[in-house]
Order: sequence, then structure tokens, then C-alpha cells
Amino acid sequence: MKFYLSSYKIGKRSDRLKELVPRGKRLGFVPNALDYVEPEKRKENNERDMKDLADFGISVEMLDLKNYFGKTAKLKKKIDSLGGIWVRGGNTFVLRQAMKLSGLDEILKNMDRKNFLYGGYSAGICILASSLKPLQNVDDPKTKPYKEMKKAIWDGLGILNYMILPHYKSDHSESTDIDKEVKYCKKNKVPFKTLRDGEVIIIE
Repeated sequence: MKFYLSSYKIGKRSDRLKELVPRGKRLGFVPNALDYVEPEKRKENNERDMKDLADFGISVEMLDLKNYFGKTAKLKKKIDSLGGIWVRGGNTFVLRQAMKLSGLDEILKNMDRKNFLYGGYSAGICILASSLKPLQNVDDPKTKPYKEMKKAIWDGLGILNYMILPHYKSDHSESTDIDKEVKYCKKNKVPFKTLRDGEVIIIE
């Protein structure tokens, strides 16, 4: 897999993002980190994010994981048809629940396609760490919008061996809480990297 990991929205490397999407392929837009928000506001935010991608010439389609709960084989087939996914921000614990219920977590952990792009921002990049415990001051682990999931999941995907903390020292409502997470990581010896809004980590 290749990775385009932004602190907030697309970030300042949109030129590279477009290059990383396999030619002729679409990105699946994963909206589920925002599933705890009321429907109208959620719809508005998701449409804005998808438009941002489309405005940079990136072909994108909705990939709502709720449509694949308990249907991992169907999701795998869909993923195989895409050039990558874009995972939006929101509540990391909610996103983790949706990935578990749909099987996207295991699909990504077993991904063997070198030309597949994992892109996203905020919660969409935090979830790649091994543990989500550093995030509990920023995101509420008690938020559970799905009837199929009754408990918080504390383990991340474990694809990265460090935690990415977005919105660091930025003009963002969560920036102050991110300072608390930095202290948590230092105190508990959790490897981490900070990203200011606009900054991007690219892994090829």
C-alpha cells in the first residue's frame, strides 16, 4: 500500500495525492468516522469533502461501510475494484467500530497490492496506529452509533508502528486536546509524530 496521510482535509500536497491514485481508478470515500453526527450535517460535510477531492481531478465514490456490515467478502470485491480509499476525519473510535463490523480492518491488514492508496485525514490516519488509547481525550470512546457494537475497541489497525497526532499547534478546535495527547504519549512511551494542519506524510 501507499499512504497519503494529512492532518486536515487534503493538505498541501494535492499534486502528489493525484499522482498516487492509480490511473483510471476511483477512490472509495469512507465517511463513517462521522456516523455519530446528525444526518443532515453529516451529509453536508461528506459532500463537501468529496467535492474537494473531485475539484483536484480525483475520481471518487461513496463507500459507506454500513452497507457492508457482516458482508466482508462483498466489501473485499468492491475494494479490489478501487484504486484506493479516502478515510475522512471524525471520531476514531466510531471509525474503528465500522471497520470491525464491515471487515475493512482485516482487508487492509492483509492488503498485498502495492498500487493501492490509503489516504485520509484526522481520524482516518490516527486509526493506523496499534493502540487508540492516546486519543481518548480528543475522541469519546463511549460513542457507539451502531446497534451491532456495544463496546469500544481500543486497538488500532497496527499498520504503522507509531501514532500520528493531527491538528498539532493549529487553528483547530482539537489542537489544545492534542497537546494533552502528546503528553500522554511521552509519559507512556508511545512512539508518535505530530502533524500541523496542512502537513502531510507520504509513504510509498
